[in-house]
Amino acid sequence: MARKTVAATVSKQCSALDRFLRYVTIDTRADDSSSSCPSTPGQLTLLRLVVDELRALGLADAEMDANGYVMATVPATIDRDAPVIGFIAHVDTSPEMSGAGVKPLVHAAWDGRDIVLPNHSSAVLRAADQPDLAAQIGHDIVTASGDTLLGADDKAGVAAIVAAAEHLLAHPEIPHGAIRLGFTPDEEIGRGANRFDVARFGAACAYTLDGGNAGELESESFSADAMTVTFVGFNTHPGYAKGRMINAIKLAARFIGRLPPDMLSPETTEAYEGYVHPYQLEASVDRTSVRVLIRDFETRGLADKEALVERLARGVCDEAGGSVEISVQPQYRNMREVLDAHPLVVERAREAIRRAGLTPIEKPIRGGTDGSRLSFMGLPTPNLFAGEHDFHSRLEWTSRQDLDKAVEVIVRLAELWGGATAARS
Repeated sequence: MARKTVAATVSKQCSALDRFLRYVTIDTRADDSSSSCPSTPGQLTLLRLVVDELRALGLADAEMDANGYVMATVPATIDRDAPVIGFIAHVDTSPEMSGAGVKPLVHAAWDGRDIVLPNHSSAVLRAADQPDLAAQIGHDIVTASGDTLLGADDKAGVAAIVAAAEHLLAHPEIPHGAIRLGFTPDEEIGRGANRFDVARFGAACAYTLDGGNAGELESESFSADAMTVTFVGFNTHPGYAKGRMINAIKLAARFIGRLPPDMLSPETTEAYEGYVHPYQLEASVDRTSVRVLIRDFETRGLADKEALVERLARGVCDEAGGSVEISVQPQYRNMREVLDAHPLVVERAREAIRRAGLTPIEKPIRGGTDGSRLSFMGLPTPNLFAGEHDFHSRLEWTSRQDLDKAVEVIVRLAELWGGATAARS
């Protein structure tokens, strides 16, 4: 099937936008303080909806397990052997911004003028500030109303996968092997792969749909740890504290103040530079804990950054008294360490992007996806674009055209893994 025919059919018959606009109205904000899986009931609401929609399309095996993970199969249309491939997206949204009462707005055929979000007059999307947005003039831009995030991260990926499944089922003439679909909870709080059953998923490789600009392909991510640095002081009545009190809050403040001001922080790094990021504080005079994110593209670089954190923390206590307790929690590792051994997985993604009429844009993820963990669990999983921009903020946006292109890339990948050799048009 020629590329133009695929693109036109996807756009007209299986609009990912319609699904996306439904999905974002469901509050799926993750909650790191919850021990349940999923961590919030709204995620279950959306996951159940996805199961219902997949079954309505004819995927009889669509089901949700006891932990909220949804899986389904698009049956093969060929009778020859072909690897089973998978597509994965997460349903939760970031705890950093409200996801309740999302009111999606479609700015049709956007003309380049400032987009003022109506419920928050200071929330303005300007082409002059965002080259990615400026490149979208003429597209149908989707935003929230200003009170909440939009939820493109990653409901755009969810919508694209379901729309692609609909397209493939409607076009059995497209040759492809069996395709597994997976939808996960709690990716935003680092738990998305915790209970993912790779054996049950049964794919040779997979692709997460959880990225930005049309054409993006990400096959390397940070390696990541989290540290908890707990300062232990001594509390007593402040009126009689002279020479006795050791204020753990002040110890933590000294420690934070000694982190490098001009390097090793999110606000001073880019590209392949890692960072040390204090992001959460639980404070009292007696005990104050600082949660610190450690990121590096080289796994061995984590140890150097963790040694710096420990040295600074212990130095504060050596000077001011008190003591410090330090723990390190491994989070995920650079998916490149696995994907380098599976070059065809990445190369076929490049080719699918080209066949969709796009130029592959390859850059490292300054973060992680479910694919970072899944790759080390035996499922090589690079990340593809889904049209997500301004993640985790009230300015978050996507476009209908990028969603449709994400659907087309999924279809092209299905063809490629099914053995299609049609020349590029």
